[in-house]
Amino acid sequence: MEFHIENLTTSRIAYVRQIGPYGPANSHAMETLKNWARSQGLLTSSTILFGIPQDNPETTLPSQCRYDACIVISEDYCLDESTPQLEEAELPGGQYLVCKVKHTAEDVQQAWTEIFPYLQSNGCTMDNKPILERYAGDLLLLDFCEICVPVKPL
Repeated sequence: MEFHIENLTTSRIAYVRQIGPYGPANSHAMETLKNWARSQGLLTSSTILFGIPQDNPETTLPSQCRYDACIVISEDYCLDESTPQLEEAELPGGQYLVCKVKHTAEDVQQAWTEIFPYLQSNGCTMDNKPILERYAGDLLLLDFCEICVPVKPL
């Protein structure tokens, strides 16, 4: 598994929120976002998409779990208020441990078994920000994603 530390900049995002158990509905939220982005001419090879699971399913009831399908938008982009399921927010920047994985349940699960030992052995701990699934450019086409874990030194 490949890991590196990356400094992500704070970004303006538009997102679609899915509330309920994590799983296939998350993909539906992402497809809704991508369809909207495509209709706005925002889905290009330089597009950055994020999936953000907002809650820990071990401590939050599945029916209450929130998942945000996000796209980075420019500061001057004007969101059309006629899309009621679309919200706007700011994605916090900072240092993140980035792990590139094939976007399959098995590979993502394997990454999670390696991420926390990697953090410990490299003098880092998780920061209090959301964990991100990043889909950028060609990774999206190749069915890869990057798991971005916010970190800070111990």
